[in-house]
Amino acid sequence: MSRALRHIDRRALFASGAAAALLAATGVSAGPSPVRGGRLRLALSGATRSDSFDTRVSQGLFMQVAMVGMVFDTLTEVGADGTLRGELATHWQGSADARVWHIDLRPGVTFHNDAPFTSGDVLASLALHRDTLLSDVVEIDAVGAHQIRITLTDPDPDFPYRLSAPELVIYPSNHMAEAIVDGIGTGLYRVHKFLPGRQLIGLRVDQHYKDGEAGWFDSVELVSVPAEPVRAEALRDGYVDAVDLAEAALLEGVADVALLPDSKQITSAAALNLHMPQMVGSRAPLDNLRAAERWWMG
Repeated sequence: MSRALRHIDRRALFASGAAAALLAATGVSAGPSPVRGGRLRLALSGATRSDSFDTRVSQGLFMQVAMVGMVFDTLTEVGADGTLRGELATHWQGSADARVWHIDLRPGVTFHNDAPFTSGDVLASLALHRDTLLSDVVEIDAVGAHQIRITLTDPDPDFPYRLSAPELVIYPSNHMAEAIVDGIGTGLYRVHKFLPGRQLIGLRVDQHYKDGEAGWFDSVELVSVPAEPVRAEALRDGYVDAVDLAEAALLEGVADVALLPDSKQITSAAALNLHMPQMVGSRAPLDNLRAAERWWMG
């Protein structure tokens, strides 16, 4: 598959123009303005027995959610509306042939261990994937404390989209082993409790560069429930607020639950007291694993 086709598929994956209409049809309101407060409780499949947050060994949905939109950040992110945005990067510029990319990094960011975020952290974190996702990278250089230059073997105009991959989270370079095991990132939520493959509780950090734009919950709890009928029962009985789900029949007749994006293409289900952006991804569960960051309690 060509890189151009991968780009088209990626945009289709992350957003759909019909998503707002689907939400309205299911009853989940996209109207109220976001408000701060409450705890989001998610029951998820894909448990892993890994004892770290490293996606190289943790491929389950449970860990992916824990990493992106909660504990860790990537350089770029695909917004709820499908547009590419800066996360730890603020600006990027490719050469005329899209082979060399200059990327400006966000200043004033700190990790959860209070270490300052710099270009060295990006170099060390991306180096973990030079044999896999970034196998076409020839060189990564620090141009300054908050700017890097990435040189590719071949032109790739979609390279900034690739940097939003959930595997490409950024760790503190001087504490990388600890960060991978314990979950030390720059995300909206600091790890409060972590039982590998079972439970993760994150508490909202006091200050974050996304204040006023995301991170509405005071805390987020993720629990791993491999059995889909049990996840559906937990949602139906009010023990959790949202679940990833594939069979609509498990919640047939339940009036206070929305099936997302609809009952025919269900990927998740949520209680009606949850609110979300007007447009969310229609094919990946839980707003493309960004529910903890983007949703709010109504």
